[in-house]
Amino acid sequence: MSNRVDFRSDTVTTPSAGMRRAMADAEVGDAVYDEDPTTNRLESMAAEILGKEAGLFFPSATQANLAGIMAHCGRGDEYIVGQTAHAYRDEGGGAAVLGSVQPQPLPNEPDGIIDLDAITSAIKPDDFHNPITRLLTLENTFNGLPLPADYIEGATELARSHGLATHLDGARVMNAAVATGADPSAIADRFDSVSLCLSKGLGAPVGALLVGSKELVGRAKRIRKTLGGGMRQTGVLAAAGIFALERNVDRMREDHDRAKRLAEIFADFPELGAGEARTNMVFLSPDGVDMDAFSTFFADRDIITGSAHGKLRWVTHLDIDDEAIERVRRACKEFFGR
Repeated sequence: MSNRVDFRSDTVTTPSAGMRRAMADAEVGDAVYDEDPTTNRLESMAAEILGKEAGLFFPSATQANLAGIMAHCGRGDEYIVGQTAHAYRDEGGGAAVLGSVQPQPLPNEPDGIIDLDAITSAIKPDDFHNPITRLLTLENTFNGLPLPADYIEGATELARSHGLATHLDGARVMNAAVATGADPSAIADRFDSVSLCLSKGLGAPVGALLVGSKELVGRAKRIRKTLGGGMRQTGVLAAAGIFALERNVDRMREDHDRAKRLAEIFADFPELGAGEARTNMVFLSPDGVDMDAFSTFFADRDIITGSAHGKLRWVTHLDIDDEAIERVRRACKEFFGR
């Protein structure tokens, strides 16, 4: 068995033995014909958890976000999004490339919010020279930080007052719910559509969901087919999602606790410029430390980390245990000679 521990992302998790058994035993049918009972159950479960009428299974959160944006916006329309949001910067420009939807990126503040005045200023007047602003897209969590509830309320109310729909990139919305103690449906309630990734902290190997009204999900289903996301016996994958939603939400507290312990370890070495734990993430901004040498030193000890936006990012997940955290402590002491 490999001794490697991987802190790059919570996407690196592997299915547990119980999840694999659920996948092997899944009842399946042709999902394109709506005849896969396990997929139908997962879609209904996700919709209920997030307080929406309907849900739709996707192979990835990237495709779920894209279908959500395209379900709200037509060709030549515009969506407002954070400059450093995943749906703008890290999803291949899909809305523009495949949907002919123009993004209007705005700066994200350090806590992930977009200034409300900036949103107001970005909404285009009704003039044929301009694209029609249709949608506000937010992300929760943002670099591990849950969006404040009062901000969500204010931003979505602002959008509605201008006739905009709202979409939440909720890839890690369950982390946000666990961290804040809020019901996931309370977070989702302010949005017309929400995406949820199953293959991050929830630990499934594949999959995401888009939830919203029956009408919106119906439009997204047509778009999913166009994007090549219409799959057949998806119950094998959906079973992993059901297992994850039933068993792996509350256990995210363990990930958050281990991230706090990581932050405490790094705080003993001021050169690392450690920030506070953000749900299951810790970011380092080293000062006077060779980041490549640091990462190589840890990789030589089978401790893998990654970088994001000029910082070292450490992500805890269900394949990171207490011993992995202690290995980081020992390696830090060795690296700094303490």
